[in-house]
Amino acid sequence: MDNDTHTRATTPLTGRTALVAGATRGAGRALAVELGRAGATVYVTGRTTRERLSEVGRTTETIEESAELVTAAGGTGIAVPTDHLEEDQVRALVSRIDRDHGRLDVLVNDLWGGEHLTAGSVFGKKSWETPLADGLRILELGVRSHVITAALALPLLIRSDAPLHVEVTDGTARSNRRYRENLYYDLAKNAPIRIAFGLGQELAEYGGTAVAVTPGFLRSEQMLAHFGVTERNWRDAVAREPHFAVAESPHYLARGVAALAADPDRSARWNGRSVSSADLAEAYGVTDVDGSRPDAWAYFEDVWYGGKDASPDDYR
Repeated sequence: MDNDTHTRATTPLTGRTALVAGATRGAGRALAVELGRAGATVYVTGRTTRERLSEVGRTTETIEESAELVTAAGGTGIAVPTDHLEEDQVRALVSRIDRDHGRLDVLVNDLWGGEHLTAGSVFGKKSWETPLADGLRILELGVRSHVITAALALPLLIRSDAPLHVEVTDGTARSNRRYRENLYYDLAKNAPIRIAFGLGQELAEYGGTAVAVTPGFLRSEQMLAHFGVTERNWRDAVAREPHFAVAESPHYLARGVAALAADPDRSARWNGRSVSSADLAEAYGVTDVDGSRPDAWAYFEDVWYGGKDASPDDYR
């Protein structure tokens, strides 16, 4: 195998430019890292920096650290502090990518940051019991930010010879056919699915692909902190929450998306669709960091809702 062939096989995204909007932590950070591992130059954005804290309130993850992890993985990570609800900041970000590269090949919309609102204001409450300001903020964070970013970055994305737009949400179209407990949360998590569906129609003439992706039960930094565990000892939380046994690391989804980004046939396979980390793992043969292939959405469908007598380990 010559060097060029080896490079294409191990870093198939070499020469490609990606933007991961919302890459401070969780799935966004892992997506940036795995795209970098595949060779891409990755612009990582978010609101928490080493000098400034966002409303999420976590100082333990920053976009600078995310960019450093991208570079350490073999890509080129570039941190750009950006509030994606501020049009001027997003325009400046897109202009910078344009100046530096002249195009954008992969756009990942992983914008959220609303967990601090869901526990106290959403879950267990009727929509009219949710403080209106909190409900509207959820829609700002989970819907408006996605629309602003897509609207301003898509003109740069369609310059690519194979544009890829990825919407990250919670749940597939199938799993989200059930009401997601609260009107605001339901809207916020279904909107990205429709965005991907609609943009799939619009990008088709440019040879592009739009897809909505979701992790399963995600072992994000915030979820691990909630249970008082780390990635190293995460199974200690299963005693408190048995369903956590089907949880997955952020890299599981990220590996699947990186494989999708390198797939020359991705448009025919995925355009306009809503898929899970498990769907991508099955299609591309990727695994989670422990070598397993968890399918949390199948587990919840069969066991939580369906009453099947099965163990989370049966879905790993």
